[in-house]
Parts: sequence; structure tokens; C-alpha cells
Amino acid sequence: MTIRECKASDAEPIFFLNRDELGYDFYLEGTKENIEKILQRDTDKIFVAEDEGKIVGYVHANNYELLFSAPMKNIMSIAVSPKHRGKGIGRKLLAAIEDWAKKTGAHGIRLVSSSSRTDAHRFYQSCGYEKTKEQFNLKKLF
Repeated sequence: MTIRECKASDAEPIFFLNRDELGYDFYLEGTKENIEKILQRDTDKIFVAEDEGKIVGYVHANNYELLFSAPMKNIMSIAVSPKHRGKGIGRKLLAAIEDWAKKTGAHGIRLVSSSSRTDAHRFYQSCGYEKTKEQFNLKKLF
């Protein structure tokens, strides 16, 4: 199993991880387009976990810069196939994104996790992440 930077050709397995593991109903072509855009930016990084030629996990993070805090990175998403959980893949993905964050001068990493993902919360806490607050998330679509 190896951790490497994402390539545009990784879009399809990432699409299936998003759909099947995270419950995001977004279309394949949109996933491909988004990955191609993200890969062009130096403010974002995507790492994938590859096992015997198959993508079994990924992590995506980007800049988190506010007027009232030191610059950080924000984990936008992380997913590992259920068949590959418990093998340290999530930890390796987090280590890769944390290493990238440190190299870019970030002061830390933050993430937001749905209140229903209690297994994920335990995983993050076991990796040294601390719960800082509860949030009420809103959005407005156009």
C-alpha cells in the first residue's frame, strides 16, 4: 500500500468512495472536473492510498485563512474503503496531509465532521485531533 499525490485519472475511484462511503450524490463528470481544477492549485492537496493498483482511500485539504487566526489547512474530505479500514491507511493519509501542511508553513489542521460520524470522531481523536466546538452549518444554493 502506498500513499501518493492524486492524478486526474484517480477521479472515478474517488467518485465511488464519495458516493458509497461518504454518501455524497455528485455525478462522475463533476468529480472529474473538480479534481482537474483542484490539481491546478497550490492551495490544495489530494493524496490517495493505492493498494495493488486500486485506490482505497484519499484525503483532500486546502488553505484555511481567516482574519483572526494563524493560517491553517482544512481537511475537506477523507475516506477509506470499509474493506481496508483498520490497516492504518487513514493514519497514513492524515500523516501525508499533515506533512504537506507543515511544509507550507501552516500552524495546524482543522476539519469538520458530521455529528453522526461517531466512529470518525474517535479515529480523529486517536490521531491527536481535539474537539473544539459544535457547529450549526447552513448553506444557500443558487
